[in-house]
Amino acid sequence: MEYRVTNFINGELKASHSERFAAIFNPATGQQQGQVALASAAECSEAIAIAETAFVAWSQTPPLVRARVLFRFKELMELHRDELAELISREHGKVFSDAQGELTRGLEVVEFACGIPHLLKGEHSLNVGRGVDSYSMMQPVGVCAGITPFNFPAMVPLWMFPVALACGNSFILKPSEKDPSLALRMAELLKQAGLPDGVLNVVNGDKEVVDVLLTDPRVAAVSFVGSTPIAEYIYATASAHGKRVQALGGAKNHMVVMPDADLEQAVSALMGAAYGAAGERCMAISVAVVVGETTADALVAKLAPLVEALRVGPGLGVVPENEMGPLISREHLAKVRGYVDQGVAEGALLRVDGRGVSQGEGYYIGGSLFDRVNPEMRIYREEIFGPVLAIVRAPDYETALQLINEHEYGNGTAIFTGDGDTARDFTTRVQVGMVGVNVPIPVPMAFHSFGGWKRSIFGPLNMHGPDGVRFYTKMKTVTARWPQSLRAGAEFAMPTMK
Repeated sequence: MEYRVTNFINGELKASHSERFAAIFNPATGQQQGQVALASAAECSEAIAIAETAFVAWSQTPPLVRARVLFRFKELMELHRDELAELISREHGKVFSDAQGELTRGLEVVEFACGIPHLLKGEHSLNVGRGVDSYSMMQPVGVCAGITPFNFPAMVPLWMFPVALACGNSFILKPSEKDPSLALRMAELLKQAGLPDGVLNVVNGDKEVVDVLLTDPRVAAVSFVGSTPIAEYIYATASAHGKRVQALGGAKNHMVVMPDADLEQAVSALMGAAYGAAGERCMAISVAVVVGETTADALVAKLAPLVEALRVGPGLGVVPENEMGPLISREHLAKVRGYVDQGVAEGALLRVDGRGVSQGEGYYIGGSLFDRVNPEMRIYREEIFGPVLAIVRAPDYETALQLINEHEYGNGTAIFTGDGDTARDFTTRVQVGMVGVNVPIPVPMAFHSFGGWKRSIFGPLNMHGPDGVRFYTKMKTVTARWPQSLRAGAEFAMPTMK
């Protein structure tokens, strides 16, 4: 039975007046299961006005009270974990355990946001002049917007709005129209947790809505995760309209395998990092740079049969659970298959061909493994965002490092080695924002910040962690001198926050 997804504005689900809709498909079957109303510019403007009004009271709410709402939200998310994971799997296609893992990583940011009152303290200097004190205040910026991708319908929004709300801002979330239901469910749980109406609004739409968020003067800050061309557009447009922007773009994450690496560990790491979530992760490893022909031959010999044996199928209702679900859409499936075709045409050695995997009308492709890839090939240069791993053979460590540093993307990378000196040199010299040592997907914990380098990010501040707090607050510094005056009488009751 088909369902219709609408907007969440001013604390309630609100039917859209738009006559434009986008289909929501079940990637496991290829069948349409619902539709989402694409809001108009006027509806988005109305949501901004509501968020602007709600910001006034919310920004003046004590930080501890705001944090307690997020504590209750976290409890409700955990209570509904299975329901939420099923919703992710049904609309995105990823396997159930991966959907639960996404929720866990998102909830880590909520946990961090619950402690933000500590980070809003500011600084104080006594007697900067005779009888003069100076102190700073971290204050919210206003209405914030988040534009999020299809691949993490829970985790990426949770990188944004919990931090923004804890800092005292109101928020408008524009999720992907491909899997929008999870955003509405989180908004409902936030309301149940005690968030005042209008502080968080969910507006579904396409470029028409996005352009309003980027240009409306009432929006103070914009957060985005997606492809590099769109990230660059978001950054240029919103910055030109006076907004602060954090726009995370694409990736081509390399993993260096040294001759002294534990090969079994490296192979296991590559399997999960390259083929987990069907490669639809901005932190997926899509290039393995293997140092030495002997090491490369041994790694490919161990890796190829595991890739061939991947269990590919629906993300729900299968025991034992599949290891890889479908891609998000028919169009994306065609794009990924086209990259495999391109790699063969360019002369790369296709060790494992995933193009023959299919199940009915679902958007399935198996894991593909290319060997002897060179930096001139498109499958090396461009982000595929699918289960395609390229093996590049390097004669030595310096060549491997140079390959990474010369690539236009600098999101995540890893090195597998048993040598501490090599690892230390790599972490120091590699021009990438997130680095793993014998860790294939080095996604930082919530109390650190997430973000890449080079054309993987536009804007100076990363997601969540200390950078998230800096992004969603603005500094005010006060210099004060007080004349002598009479003081109020004594109070003997324990002072409390009211």
